[in-house]
Amino acid sequence: MTTIRTLRFSLPAPPEDHTRLIPVFLPFAGCPRRCVFCDQQAQTGCEVAGLEAVSLELEQRLQRESGPYGLAFFGGTFTGLPVAWQERFLELAGRFRGGRGLVHLRLSTRPDRVGGATLDRLRSYGVDMVELGVQTFDDRVLEKSGRVYAGAVAADACAMVRRAGFELGVQLLPGLPGHGPGQWRADVARTVALRPDVVRIYPCVVMSGTELAAMHARGEYKPWSLGTAVEECAYALTLFREAGIRVIRLGLAGEAGMLSRLVAGPWHPAFGNMVASLALRNFLEQRLRFAGGRLMKIFMPARLSGELWGHARVNAPALAELGIVKDRVEFWADQDIVVELEG
Repeated sequence: MTTIRTLRFSLPAPPEDHTRLIPVFLPFAGCPRRCVFCDQQAQTGCEVAGLEAVSLELEQRLQRESGPYGLAFFGGTFTGLPVAWQERFLELAGRFRGGRGLVHLRLSTRPDRVGGATLDRLRSYGVDMVELGVQTFDDRVLEKSGRVYAGAVAADACAMVRRAGFELGVQLLPGLPGHGPGQWRADVARTVALRPDVVRIYPCVVMSGTELAAMHARGEYKPWSLGTAVEECAYALTLFREAGIRVIRLGLAGEAGMLSRLVAGPWHPAFGNMVASLALRNFLEQRLRFAGGRLMKIFMPARLSGELWGHARVNAPALAELGIVKDRVEFWADQDIVVELEG
């Protein structure tokens, strides 16, 4: 007699925030020095502009916006700006709070540019989230990358942001000089322990005109391969999801200026999808490898339809070994994964 068993489980995934975000880019503004990997102008697609021009353009845009929306100051080191400029930007944002449409305010800065007085000032102006460009917690890698602070400083900054009552964002940059998968996995574990609300992951790439490009030309730096970057970021994505931490960016956006200056490194237009699909494949293998019985049918959440097979169907052979083939898959509105097994 044939018996059918049913397994039901869900892919760990923190709730998504669908609030529309308006980014304000301040390339290099407030930065104490230029790190070996950094080319913010190319990476953001924004020309370096004076703060006066940025402020005027932002005010004009916010007057046209309707909410709800979030506002984010990215690029540069916001808390490295003169205090008068920090306050001017934050006062401008405050004018559009609440009924004017702005519901969430965030900014990014360096771990060595936060402190009690700085965080008190940000809180007084209604900042909701502070994102820290941690990049790595490894002292040796930080030194090689020109960050000029220790990993303990980054960890302490994360804790300070948390204690001050802000939401915490952590930006990580795997593949920096001297940064291998071992150090990366240690960074992931430490980040999980710090419990940020969100994480951004930007695998290190080589941009022309940077010190990293010169190091690469001299044979002193070799970037991660695309395969390594995808595998290691999928590992991280899984752990962050399990910890309830949202990963809100995987890889650099394909800005035209960035692509024209890209020398080497693990960049791909479908990088985020490649990482998410490998993480999904790994999850299904973990759940089904020793489930027993023959897979008859699998019902997948419709939101995963773009991830299941992977970019260029790279997942198909491994999924076939589990019995997951096209005619046994049905996408549905339910958020759970349901598997029917014979035997």
